[in-house]
Amino acid sequence: MPSFDVVSDFDSHEARNGVDQANREVNTRFDFKGTGSRYELDQQVITMTSQSEFQLKQMLDILHQKLSRRGIDIACLEEQEPEVSSSEARQRMVLRRGIDADRARKLVKQIKSAKLKVQTAIQGDQLRVSGKKRDDLQAVIAMLKETDIGLPLQYENFRD
Repeated sequence: MPSFDVVSDFDSHEARNGVDQANREVNTRFDFKGTGSRYELDQQVITMTSQSEFQLKQMLDILHQKLSRRGIDIACLEEQEPEVSSSEARQRMVLRRGIDADRARKLVKQIKSAKLKVQTAIQGDQLRVSGKKRDDLQAVIAMLKETDIGLPLQYENFRD
């Protein structure tokens, strides 16, 4: 029985490379000289540190540019509120990996409402879609590509 997996993932090595490139650009740009602006990547959290909230916004643009050039969809970034103190400003960006339970249930409900002859199972942080016909599975992929759930989706492990 043909099947495929719906996942939301990113290449962590490419994410590290993108953060390193963004650090290099911030260190060489004239408008960031002497500000102590930097990016730090710890597990799946990118912390941006600078002197003002305006500089954080500029750093966010640089980060988006570098990550998208490295093939990482910026929809997997979850921006948190900036923390501004008298001497510095910080902002955390969480790199989301996997489909959470609420979104998985929404996707299952949407697939079932399409009335295609497929079965959907939630397996941890991914979905397994299986059916008798390959055309039904391709219709599910096309339908999911059109939906916006706030996460980038990849379709892996397609088996006949």
